[in-house]
Amino acid sequence: MLIAQEQDPVQVYKKRVLETTEVDFLSSYYTQDGDNAAVSGGIGTEELTDVTATFIVSIPLNDDDVLTIDAGVSAYTSASSSNVGPFDDGPASPFQASSGASSSDLWSNITGNYAHSSDDRNEIWSAKASVSSEYDYFSLGLGGSYTRLFNEKNTEVSVNANLFLDTWKTIYPTELRPFGANGNGLSDALFNRNTITGNTNYNPNFTELTDKGRNSYSIGLGFSQILHKNVQGSLSLDVIQQQGLLSTPFQRVYFSDVSDSFIDDFQLADDIERLPDARTKIALGGRLNWYLSERFVLRTSYRYYFDDWGINSHTATVELPIKLSDKFTIYPSYRYYNQTAADYFAPYEAHLSTDEFYTSDYDLSEYAANQYGFGISYTDIFAKVHVSKFGLKSIDLKFYQYDRDTTFSFSMVSAGFKFVMD
Repeated sequence: MLIAQEQDPVQVYKKRVLETTEVDFLSSYYTQDGDNAAVSGGIGTEELTDVTATFIVSIPLNDDDVLTIDAGVSAYTSASSSNVGPFDDGPASPFQASSGASSSDLWSNITGNYAHSSDDRNEIWSAKASVSSEYDYFSLGLGGSYTRLFNEKNTEVSVNANLFLDTWKTIYPTELRPFGANGNGLSDALFNRNTITGNTNYNPNFTELTDKGRNSYSIGLGFSQILHKNVQGSLSLDVIQQQGLLSTPFQRVYFSDVSDSFIDDFQLADDIERLPDARTKIALGGRLNWYLSERFVLRTSYRYYFDDWGINSHTATVELPIKLSDKFTIYPSYRYYNQTAADYFAPYEAHLSTDEFYTSDYDLSEYAANQYGFGISYTDIFAKVHVSKFGLKSIDLKFYQYDRDTTFSFSMVSAGFKFVMD
């Protein structure tokens, strides 16, 4: 007689996607300067400083799922944006900071991301939500992605989609507010306590914006392939559609066919920036990374961008990480960028009052830029140094210097610390 026996099911062990909770602390200090401030119509100081702090906490919920919380703040002071209201103290000038309320602000953001990996680790789903706010801006974001690995994980295909719903608090240049819907024109207290020079019959043809929202929709496709044991390449395509308020309400424009009016040395705005209420952006990119030796890795990338506002741009980057030891790596980098001007851009006093759209924001002008970077990283896979229950796994320090062929430049120093829970 045969007796059937039940076999115990084979238990499959799998590696956890994330072994333990990780905490990243990131911080940066940024400073910029230039002579083409959009707030003052393409002239004036662009001086600004910004300090950021961000915490990123990644928590393994089980073998397959990871929850990541990203929370950050950014505090800036800006001589440029202070001139939204330049008449608050002392002689007004586009090249001097004002003490107005717009001279500083605090931006804050929190993002939650949930990611699930399949048992064989060949599929990854994720979903995220974010909230951002500052004095004149609020944003709600939603997104998700799907990644599929093939060919023994040598090939990767991904798709991601994002939605951002933004709302502006429309803040206009001080001198234009009396000419809005509820203003009283030259009878306003601003003009009673200040003397207008030049064209004393200041009467801008200003109307307030009716749309205070902006929606942004994006989809991205990615393809990555290991081409050789020492070479990996990737391609990407990103499409972004924006609708709504795409101009900045407090950025001035000056017309060549309108007589100039001044208070002190500050020219009174002829109007605010006006731009179309829709924009489509498309970017195509590629990366190629070579593992040259145990000491050297070469990372390169290129991106071509174009939109229906007339901007075309090219970006090329190269980075050469150099491993000095098991724990220390340095990585010099270089980035080149150039772009054509938007159809609606013209410098100070080059627009006509009969134009439908206009801006003097030099971010939308034709320019070329060079960025030089240098970084150093420390890595200890055993995390021997501890802070409370967390071991220090890595430290990254970076410095960047950026220069346009206009007068604009910036410098940034950043630091990152990664901790893992014991």
